[in-house]
Amino acid sequence: MRKTLIASSVAAAVLALPTLSMAQAPNNGFSFVDDAKATLGLRNLYFNGDYREGDVEDDKAWGQGFMLDFQSGYTQGPVGFGLDVFARAGIRLDYQGSQSMFPEDDDGGAVPEFSQIDFAAKAKVSETELKVGRGLQPSLPVLMRNDGRLLPQTYSGATLTSKEIDNLTLRLGQMDESSGRNSTSHENLRIGGSSELVNKFQYAGGDAQLGDNLVASYYFAKLKDYYKQHYLGAVHTLDLGAGQLITDLRYFDSGSTGANDSGAAGYTARGIYNDGEVDNRAMSAMFTYKLSNHGLGLGYQKMSGDSNFVYLDNGGGSTAYLITDSQINKFERAGEKTWVGQYSYDFADLAPGLKFTAKYLRGSDFDVNPGERDEEWERNLRLDYTVQQGFLKDLGVSVRHASLRSGAAEGNSGRDQDQLRVYLTYNFVLL
Repeated sequence: MRKTLIASSVAAAVLALPTLSMAQAPNNGFSFVDDAKATLGLRNLYFNGDYREGDVEDDKAWGQGFMLDFQSGYTQGPVGFGLDVFARAGIRLDYQGSQSMFPEDDDGGAVPEFSQIDFAAKAKVSETELKVGRGLQPSLPVLMRNDGRLLPQTYSGATLTSKEIDNLTLRLGQMDESSGRNSTSHENLRIGGSSELVNKFQYAGGDAQLGDNLVASYYFAKLKDYYKQHYLGAVHTLDLGAGQLITDLRYFDSGSTGANDSGAAGYTARGIYNDGEVDNRAMSAMFTYKLSNHGLGLGYQKMSGDSNFVYLDNGGGSTAYLITDSQINKFERAGEKTWVGQYSYDFADLAPGLKFTAKYLRGSDFDVNPGERDEEWERNLRLDYTVQQGFLKDLGVSVRHASLRSGAAEGNSGRDQDQLRVYLTYNFVLL
């Protein structure tokens, strides 16, 4: 009843805003109603995690997800105001074993359904936009959301994006909470290996288009009492022969701050040694050559320092902006060196809408225990198809298989595994 009242109140306010603003101020080119967008996304996911070692149950789950994304335009006036709404729901169709797709019920099993609705207010002046609220889905080198299960991870906080200068996008933000991909609530933030939660993650930076073929990026981020991080990256596109060579360079420098720096209990980071202090440099280069329908990529990543690569990781699934972030593993361990090979083919000439991707990663020279050099590898195979015409036009099918074998397994962690995901997706454009 309480949620219904809140939703009704918000709807009434949304309907009233355009009328009030138009009566008070001249048109600035924005339109709250005419520029509004709304989509309903459907996602059906079958997930099968087959653990090859340890005393860990296989993870099998099947569910149906619904995602309603409403983005208003802006009211008229010198400052345009708007409202974004992101509502989502998941329904359990089946599960067994150690499932990771749904929230747990009181008995440790999976709930039959779960849902959440988030609101974010926004304001815009010229080419500068401010958003404040929940349901934020950032995609930045220092802050990524995870979308690998039935519903996406979201954040709450504030973001400021400015495009006032041609070919330059500046971004500033602060996050205080995260809602996991299998959660109906929000919690404060932490990193992998820690137990203490904090309520402040800040970032600033931007992307510059330097000519037609080069984009350079710099960001600084800080998680209260955990780490500070610098990121520098560049993506360059070069016409080479009959194809294109894309070069993707990334560098992160992460260090400790606050409670992590002083060794306070609960603020530790994963790494080679047990002191838990954040100390990591991550350097990578990925070269991809695209020719006709083919894509061939080769990359290398090196971790240095005494801790793993650090990023926001609340335990319900997370994504790191690394060339090695794959279906199962991230290859982010302290001291790890990883080679990446990838091949893709677009069947546009034979079967429009069909694409295939194969990826292989091999990591080495990381220490689970001091003095022991370990290795791991992962193979990803992916087949995607989008129906091109007929009644099912735009229906997406994605079949993804991955195998991981790792010397990093400890005890009953069940790290070695095979994993299968089958996605069926469809988006209805409502506005």
